[in-house]
Amino acid sequence: MNLTQEDWWSKLQEDENAVILDVRTEDECNDGIIPNAINIDIYKGQGFIYKVEELDKSKNYYVYCKAGGRSAQACNIMNQMGFETTYNLMGGFSEWDGPVDMPK
Repeated sequence: MNLTQEDWWSKLQEDENAVILDVRTEDECNDGIIPNAINIDIYKGQGFIYKVEELDKSKNYYVYCKAGGRSAQACNIMNQMGFETTYNLMGGFSEWDGPVDMPK
């Protein structure tokens, strides 16, 4: 499901069962990440699938990339893999105006 930044963030704040998933590359993550996000690079292909397989399917996933395209693709893949609840951040990190952590 595609959500605007406001809806994505407000839903995330109220969700006790939320996991934030960043599907950008490591280089892109150097520009900052949304706090508490886990990073699984969708460009890793089968490696992405293996990593996602390890995630808890009962959680709600809030997925983002740089502009919203790869994260929409990730949501579709995850839904096909049996994840029931995935939310795509429309506009992605490039339009994000919420909190940001810088990688260590």
